[in-house]
Amino acid sequence: MANTPSPDQRQGRGRLRAEVLIVLGLSLGQSAVYAVLRLIDRLTEAAPLAQQTAAMNTSDSPKPWLDLLYQLAGVGFGVVPALLALYLLAGGPGTSGGPEAAAGRWAGAKRIGLTLGRPLRDLSWGLALAGGIGLPGIGFYLLGRQLGLTVQISTQSLGQFWWTIPVLVLAAVQNGVLEEVVAVAYLADRLTELGWRPWAWIAASSLLRGSYHLYQGFGPFLGNVAMGLVFAWFYRRTGRVMPLVVAHTVIDVVAFIGPSLLDPSWLT
Repeated sequence: MANTPSPDQRQGRGRLRAEVLIVLGLSLGQSAVYAVLRLIDRLTEAAPLAQQTAAMNTSDSPKPWLDLLYQLAGVGFGVVPALLALYLLAGGPGTSGGPEAAAGRWAGAKRIGLTLGRPLRDLSWGLALAGGIGLPGIGFYLLGRQLGLTVQISTQSLGQFWWTIPVLVLAAVQNGVLEEVVAVAYLADRLTELGWRPWAWIAASSLLRGSYHLYQGFGPFLGNVAMGLVFAWFYRRTGRVMPLVVAHTVIDVVAFIGPSLLDPSWLT
C-alpha cells in the first residue's frame, strides 16, 4: 500500500509547484506563451511563414550610446530569473557572515554544477555539444525554410559599432545562463523533487525549450526540442550544467556574429 502524503508533505509540494510556476512565469514560460501567440499571429498573416522575418538583437534607440545602455540593461535583467533560480536552489536566506554564508551564497550553483572547478573538461564537452547540436540545428532551419514552415531569422540588427560584437557575446552568455539554468538544471531539480521520473522531466524541459522558439516557426521548434533532449540527457548523466552553458553560448555567438563575417545568403 502506497504511503499517503502527510498534510505537511502536501503543503510542501503545493508550494514547490507554485514556485516552479512563478519562476517559469517570470522567464521562459512567459516567453513560451508569447512565442505561441506570435506564431498564431504569423499564421494568420497574408504572407506565408517563409516570407516573414524574425529579428533578434534589435536596436532600441537611434542614438548609439543610448542603444548600448539599453542592450546592457537587457542583458543584465535577462539573467535575473537564473539568479532567482540559483537563490531558490540554495534554499533561500543563509547565515549572516562567515564561511557558512559564503558557502550558502554559492550552494545553488554548486548543486547544479555551475562552477569553474573543471574548466578543461567543461570546455571540451561544451565545444563537442555545440558542434553536435549546431550543425543539425542548421539542418532543421534549412529544412523548415524549404518546406515553408520557418521564418527567415535575422540574428542581429544593431548596426556596426565598436560595442556591437561585445554586446552580442554578452547576449549569447545571457541566453546560455538563463536557458540552461532554468530550463534544464532548475526544472530537473524541482520536478524530480515533485516525484517526476527522469523521462518526464527531460520531455518537459525539451518541450519548453522548443515552445519559446515557436515565434521562429516549426523548424526551430523541432530543432530546439532535439537540442533539449540531448542537453537534458547530458545533465541527467553528469549533474553539471556548465558544459551546457558553454555549448549554448558558443552556438549563439556563432549565430549572432557569423552572419556579419560570412555571406548569410545561403541560409535564406
